[in-house]
Order: sequence, then structure tokens, then C-alpha cells
Amino acid sequence: MWIRIPSTIVILFVTVQTGFLLFMYARYSNFMPQSEEKPSQVHVLILSSWRSGSSFVGQLFSQHPSVFYLMEPAWHVWVTMYQNSAKVLHMAVRDLVRSVFLCDMSVFDAYMPWKRNLSDLFQWAVSRALCSAPACDSFQRTDITSEMACKTLCGRYPFSKVEEACKTYSHVVIKEVRFFDLKVLYPLLTDPSLNLKIIHLVRDPRAVVKSREQSVKALARDNGIVLSTNGTKVEDSKYKVMQEICRSHVQIYETATLKPPNFLKDRYLMIRFEDLVRDPLSEISEMYKFADLSLTPMLKSWIYNITHGQGPGKKKEAFRITSRDAVSVSQAWRNVLSFQKIKKIQEVCKGAINMLGYQLVDSEKEQRDLSLDLVLPRRQNQFSWSSFNPKH
Repeated sequence: MWIRIPSTIVILFVTVQTGFLLFMYARYSNFMPQSEEKPSQVHVLILSSWRSGSSFVGQLFSQHPSVFYLMEPAWHVWVTMYQNSAKVLHMAVRDLVRSVFLCDMSVFDAYMPWKRNLSDLFQWAVSRALCSAPACDSFQRTDITSEMACKTLCGRYPFSKVEEACKTYSHVVIKEVRFFDLKVLYPLLTDPSLNLKIIHLVRDPRAVVKSREQSVKALARDNGIVLSTNGTKVEDSKYKVMQEICRSHVQIYETATLKPPNFLKDRYLMIRFEDLVRDPLSEISEMYKFADLSLTPMLKSWIYNITHGQGPGKKKEAFRITSRDAVSVSQAWRNVLSFQKIKKIQEVCKGAINMLGYQLVDSEKEQRDLSLDLVLPRRQNQFSWSSFNPKH
């Protein structure tokens, strides 16, 4: 016997049944362990500004046998689209950095459309990974390579070797000076295909200015992009670029420490250049631990030699990593810059100087008195996100 059931009752029954099944699935899912698998590679972004010691820090990672390193690949973006502002170029820079982290070097097709070799990539020879197998057969991964030797022996290898080499390393490290806002990096920090850690390198703005004065012409185009001059080069005699750089360091630090999003936990570390040169092995060990790397005996020896050279270095070495007295380098501004310049820099960068833990000087006597330490003691884990307590 057939029983007629109104269609509305059937629809109601199906709806209730579907809702019950969805409820049970959701409840069950809460008890299921969530997959927290991370990508096989670790991605490290050294975030800094020009003339802050970032090339030196980059080399500390580049010479590690587990690291594939590139120095400022976003240089290609800025050179190609130099009539735009840094803010406008942020997205293009971020997209290029993401692709490099994923070892997808096709992103360079937009900036280098011609058939190219390793030597077409900006500062390629400072990357040990591009000077050793599989990128170049002249050196071993455990070798400490030099820029000049690499340029001589490896420049004509095909550009495809960049991607091939990148895929063979456990760590991909990029050094960049073209980010001025930490929030721009949020999409990378939340990208499940990346395991991103950020090392924020800062330096006393007064020392940065002294170093920038050694390379005025080389920085003029970048200055114009920072100041949005539509392609016009700027020499920054009024420290407008320094003001923007200082403002960006404050913004990055505050964003990372004052009510930061959960996805930044244990993925941000600030390092001061002055602390690094005073106690290299301790600071480098901290950076390596943060990046899941180990310090090798060969690297220890190389680090000692590179930080215990003679004198502060020459003007022609402004963009080269040479053996120098690193502590003298960090203090050279106190004898070189006039007090009038120091006062102006302190005006435009006062917030950053205070926040980053440096002492202002009120007279030329204080400036020249090297027994007066202007690098304030760093509070225990002051710059580590994981130790930040919003109640303090």
C-alpha cells in the first residue's frame, strides 16, 4: 500500500537530516588533529635598509652550506619601474620575493626578457650557492667563496641554474632593503606554501648616514623612488630619505611587537648591527637558532677573520665584504661626521634612535668621547616577538 507524504514534509525531513550530519561532522572535526605540516624548506627574509650592515649579515647566511641566498633580487623591479614610488612597487616586490622563496625563477622573465646567464642577476656572485654545484662546478658547497673568484669562473653558466640550485637547499634566504611596511608581508606570513621567518636588522641612523655618504651616487636612483620623484635622482642632502627609513624601522618594530597577529609568533627577530659586531658568535648563533641552522667550525673561523681586520675599510669597499675591524666600523661616524650633521639626523630620526636603543648626544664633546657608550644595553630578549608582554 502506498502512503502519500506531502512534499513539504519530505523537504523538511531532508533539511533536518542534512543539518544533523553537518553538525556531527563539524563536532567530529574539532577532535581531529589538524595538519600542521610545514613546507620542506625554511624561508628567511633579512629585512633592513641600505648601508645598515645587511650585506655582511647576508654573507653570514650565504656562506652556510645549507643556504640558497640571493641579495636584493627586487633590485630588478626597481630598475625596471623606477618612475614609481616604493609604496606602489611593494606588491611587485612582494610577488617576486614569494616566487624566489618557492624557487620559481620565471618571475624574472618580466624584468630580464632576454636569454640570460647567471651574471645577469643582480649581485649574483655574492651567493655561494650560485658559485658551487649544481649552479657552478668550480666550488664545493662547504667552501667559503669570494665574489671575485666566482665572477671569474661562474658568470657564463645559464640562468636556469638559479632555479635548479635553489631546489636543492633546505633554506632559502633573501636580503631585501625595499620593504617599508611589515603589513605588506602579511600575505607571505600567512601563505601555507611558505615557512617564513623575518630577521629585522637595524643600525644607528647616524652610522647609516656616515656610510651612505660613501655611496651617494649609487643610492641616488633608489632615493628618488623612496621620495616618489617620478624617476628623478636625489642625493638626500636634507635627510628626507633617512627620515623615511627611520619611520619604516619604527613602523616595522611597532607592528611586530604591539599587539601583533598570532601568525607572527616566533617568526620575527630584531638584531642591532652594533650588538652583532661586538659579540659576533653570540648574535650569529641566535640568528642561526632562529633560522633552524647550525654554526659550523669553518664558519666560526671565517666570521672571526672577517670581523677582526685592520681599520674601518675604504670608500671603494663600500659595497664589498672585506676583512675589517667591525667595532671601528660601527663607531666611525663619531669621528667623521660634524656635530651639525649629527643634530640634523637626530632631529629626523629621534623616534627610531630612542626606540632602537641608542643614546642621543647633546654636544660635540659627547660625540667624540668614545668612552661614552651610545649603544644602550639590550633588555633580555627585547627584540624577540615571543618574549613580548603587552602588559609592560
